[in-house]
Amino acid sequence: MARTPVLTTRVLLICAAIGVATGLLGGIAGWVTPVLLASPLLFLYGLVLGSHVLPGIIAQEVLRLPFVALVTHVFAALIASAFNPAWALRFLGTALLFGLIQEGVAALTRYRAWGAWRFFVSAAVIGVIVAVVVFFAAHLSVMPLWAQVLYLAISVLGPVAWTAVGLAVGASLRRAGVARR
Repeated sequence: MARTPVLTTRVLLICAAIGVATGLLGGIAGWVTPVLLASPLLFLYGLVLGSHVLPGIIAQEVLRLPFVALVTHVFAALIASAFNPAWALRFLGTALLFGLIQEGVAALTRYRAWGAWRFFVSAAVIGVIVAVVVFFAAHLSVMPLWAQVLYLAISVLGPVAWTAVGLAVGASLRRAGVARR
């Protein structure tokens, strides 16, 4: 007897809808990023970059299935790329990195544990990676110590805060019946 595929048309359409909505937010984040990086408020970049966790968080909270985070992140990256085509590879790279981390944490629990703690674990992992990478890429070591500490804290807490938003949105969509078969 043939198995039903995990990524059915219904699931892909839900992933696409979430990807479009969060891709619009990603496009806005793409516009804000160069301005923010050129300003004295550079240390807030972690908060803007943290918004890119939303596609996978919402998709996993709504559907609770394997691969939905990764697929939704790719849809969101394609939409965000329409806003800033020069950043298309960055959007896709971020989508793959964040989506794989979120899928990896879910896979460690064999896609059975859907408590908020699991989402926050993936957010913290993403936050630490983002903090370290951007710290070196943006040469933050030349900033005053207080700005470096603030940057690192915001970079880790940004994805965590956006995860809380994503869980609230996902729970609302689930209650509204989006996940019903």
